[in-house]
Amino acid sequence: MIVIIGKNGQLAKKCIEILGDKQAIALGRSDIDITSDSAFAVLDEIKPSAIINASAYTAVDKAESEREQALSINQHAVARLNQYCEKNDIHFVHISTDYVFKGDKGSAYLPDDDYEPVNIYGETKMLGEKAILSSKHEKSCILRTSWVYSEFGGNFVASMLKFMEEKEQLGIICDQIGTPTSADTLARACILASQEQLRGVHHVTDEGVASWYDFAKAIQRIAYQQGLISKQIPIKPISTNEYPTPAKRPLYSVLSKQSLKTGLPTLTLPYWQEALASVLLTIQKTQHRTNVN
Repeated sequence: MIVIIGKNGQLAKKCIEILGDKQAIALGRSDIDITSDSAFAVLDEIKPSAIINASAYTAVDKAESEREQALSINQHAVARLNQYCEKNDIHFVHISTDYVFKGDKGSAYLPDDDYEPVNIYGETKMLGEKAILSSKHEKSCILRTSWVYSEFGGNFVASMLKFMEEKEQLGIICDQIGTPTSADTLARACILASQEQLRGVHHVTDEGVASWYDFAKAIQRIAYQQGLISKQIPIKPISTNEYPTPAKRPLYSVLSKQSLKTGLPTLTLPYWQEALASVLLTIQKTQHRTNVN
């Protein structure tokens, strides 16, 4: 049995959708408190073969003023889960982020490139990684990803679809470069990593490169073609300096996936445009069923 922590998140939902509830169980905050040792009793009852930690403090801007809360989930809870897995010989997959890097390299980041986070969120995720890497637990795997979205809402795609119906125009940042990643791709990588007991640090994103502006333009074009939105609006490229936020973001955080492809040769990674079209089609079908009913 694979335990996925972070039941209400889009990654856990996608993992359960793929695996079914006979092969996996997702646990949320009401089921397990990963910031407390009481979590161990819950895990002892289940006796998992692997644990996928899909939970995190991900409010990037709020983390600037809530460092302790972010540390509690992104560092201390991760260390606690990893120790439990080490003690019980359980494979541990931990999800991390491109935000552990500064974003000034100019080429795709490798798994062993130096840490240099530019915000508190990235710092706490880095410390979570270091807690795993400094331990003696060999059956652990860190999967860094970026710009995750799905049909389950609460992400950039859902926000764009809403704004495109409600607003007359949009300004989207054009100078932050990375790769959109569907939760489906990330879930399949997590599941395969658990099944194959992949070890070490690896990067998981869809193929290709984009700015947030590119991503927004593609969302509008495909969503309009599929009938998800009723109109197209002007989308203006803006710079990061024109849209200040409490937390800095890395400007270039494309991740090299070569080590993942070597470690999991059967994993297929679609180009981000293909994955986006698939997710938007799922949203369109869901809306159609809702309207029919």
